[in-house]
Amino acid sequence: MFPIHDDTPRLNGRPYVNYGLIGMNIVIFIYEVIVTSNFSNRTAVIALFYNYGAIPDLILSGQNLGSIFSSMFMHGGIAHLLGNMFFLHVFGDNLEDRFGHFKYLMLYLFWGVMAAFAHSIYAVATGQGDIPAIGASGAISGVLGAYLVFYPHAKIHTIIFAFFITTVRIPAIAYIPFWFIMQLVFAFIGQSGGVAYLAHIGGFIIGLGTAFGWKFFSNILIKQKQYPSQNYRRRSSLSSPPFSNDSSNRYDDRSKSINTDKLEKSFTPEIIIGDKFIDIIIEDRDTLSDTQIQANFDESINTLSVLIIDTNKRYDIPVSHPANTILHISNVSARNGIIRIRLDVN
Repeated sequence: MFPIHDDTPRLNGRPYVNYGLIGMNIVIFIYEVIVTSNFSNRTAVIALFYNYGAIPDLILSGQNLGSIFSSMFMHGGIAHLLGNMFFLHVFGDNLEDRFGHFKYLMLYLFWGVMAAFAHSIYAVATGQGDIPAIGASGAISGVLGAYLVFYPHAKIHTIIFAFFITTVRIPAIAYIPFWFIMQLVFAFIGQSGGVAYLAHIGGFIIGLGTAFGWKFFSNILIKQKQYPSQNYRRRSSLSSPPFSNDSSNRYDDRSKSINTDKLEKSFTPEIIIGDKFIDIIIEDRDTLSDTQIQANFDESINTLSVLIIDTNKRYDIPVSHPANTILHISNVSARNGIIRIRLDVN
């Protein structure tokens, strides 16, 4: 079962950091191949791994901590490299899209460091503290944990190898927990085969916790900035801005037919502010396509109004922006229960 791509679109350009991480891993692997004569020179292999791999005994004693970072870009063979890079390619780009380039890089390295410490503690406790660990798996496990939190309904296009080869679409909320359970099983039955399963487990848990913490504190910050009143309510359709294709003050018939019983009494979207854009992210499991959405930004009250046509749900979201600037909707997308609306700032 091997992932090849997901169906979660990006909004913020190309994932240059993710490309860079993949490129660095490939370049360093080529270096490994050269200096070890394609891993055939055992003396050179041992010297390389002991010089640049993360040795648990040294890590826990506070020595050679730089090897944690060098080990994150080393691999023990072409299969090891390709497996990790495919996972990073499939899952990393959307996290970079959400966090931004610099924050994503810092989080990736942080997950790798935490995974190295998790493995080191286990290795020392089991008498394997002198064996160097290499590979990007720990950091990539953190990527998987964070991806599960932010994109649980994403569909992962996966190759299945059995009596035949086929591709299936598996929800992330099923694919990633299954992967994690397999890491637990292999770790506890002792089927290591040279694989640092505790690094996978530790990285995944840290990534999961980081993402939950990120969402929690982001919501607090957004509430403080955008919703100082705890009694904030969505407006009824009679007082809401029109859903029309022009700027005239007309009401769309569908907006008048909203069942206000379905309007929740509190709502906190995720708001991402860039230099020239503002992204509004709404979680609504009933919305699977952007054809279900009508969106309108009312400049007079600085409010983005979003209508889900099929379910008659409505979201009215105050959006603050710098003085002397104009906002307009440039993109509306919805997939797997995540609505993303981009407002360009001019």
